[in-house]
Amino acid sequence: MAILLEILFWFSIGLVAYTYVGYGIVAWVLVKIRKTIGKAFKQYNDPSFLPKVTLVIPAYNEMSCIQAKVDNTFGLDYPADQMEVLFVTEGSNDGTSEYIQSLKSSYPNLRMIDGDTRRGKIEAMNMAIKTITTPIVIFTDANTNLNQLVVKNIVRHFQDPKVGAVAGEKRIETEGSEAAAGAGEGLYWKYESFLKKLDTQLYSVVGAAGELFAVRTDLFGQVEKDTLLDDFIVSLRIAADGYRVIYEPDAYASERPSFSIQDEMKRKVRIAAGGFQAIARLSFLCNIFRYGLLSFQYVSHRAMRWAVAPFCLPLIFLLNLALYFTETELLSQPIYQWIMLAQVAFYLMAIIGYYLENQKIRVKALFVPFYFSFMNYCAIKGYFRYRNGLTSGIWEKVKRAA
Repeated sequence: MAILLEILFWFSIGLVAYTYVGYGIVAWVLVKIRKTIGKAFKQYNDPSFLPKVTLVIPAYNEMSCIQAKVDNTFGLDYPADQMEVLFVTEGSNDGTSEYIQSLKSSYPNLRMIDGDTRRGKIEAMNMAIKTITTPIVIFTDANTNLNQLVVKNIVRHFQDPKVGAVAGEKRIETEGSEAAAGAGEGLYWKYESFLKKLDTQLYSVVGAAGELFAVRTDLFGQVEKDTLLDDFIVSLRIAADGYRVIYEPDAYASERPSFSIQDEMKRKVRIAAGGFQAIARLSFLCNIFRYGLLSFQYVSHRAMRWAVAPFCLPLIFLLNLALYFTETELLSQPIYQWIMLAQVAFYLMAIIGYYLENQKIRVKALFVPFYFSFMNYCAIKGYFRYRNGLTSGIWEKVKRAA
């Protein structure tokens, strides 16, 4: 019995280690091999390549940030006659639609789709795509700021006919005394950026950040209206059709972290529920015999992050506890004692970090164990939310830090 517990214990640790560290190492090695044998992908950077694009901005009740978004959007370094800006404000009742309407005389390349009923972001995107005539569409959120060269840095990749989508970078703007959630989220996205660079060099990014991503307009397709992770579904379906999805770190959208842990938990749980929804809808991508490297990247980088590692963590703790009490030679083999001690210390730090954060006391040293535990806890909650049924693709807006 003890042997079976040991096998399961170390196997579970291996799965978690591979999910968070091992895949990055394997991808790095494979990228080095690709470069050594001369199979690196060609880089495109022709400054004269300036195709027409449409910037789509879903904006439901965004009056608090819409002026800053407008200023940021029309200040981008891209020819005005080559960029159309489309705001989708359907259902807004806080003056957002009226404000955008008042700007049309100042910006000839500005369009708006409005309406009385809120249908959600994915329906806004579905409506918008039907009206777009440019070959490239860029989606971005209303509460983010884009860097000036964002459009130029994105469109250069579409010189390659095998590139179907480009994923921008999400950056979290944190301050020195920022909450643990914000600091942890920022660290998480830095690590994600590193992995996305490897994904791009290996073959294709598996998913895009909804804050900023671009696609060839004719590849977008129609997305189910109850979809939670539209960016993920759209980009993976494009990749499944044989196109690469490129990560461009020099095209980025910056936003503030969630206002509180409670707000961040709502967001993370819904993202996780959307992840399980996506896994169900993209189950065909697990066929490595058909999709090759894309399947390997998808399972290793995404599916395991949502569906394997979060459930392994409590299992590891329970198995460690069982082995701690069933091992007959603890003094000669103290490894389970040390691992148990490390786990207890790690989770105690996470609990203390959560408690202090709720008291508005910020201790940066605690945000790694706190955010790691918090993220995986939200993933488990997201699974049960998915199992209990998702009735709507409309996001509940969370409050962002000022």
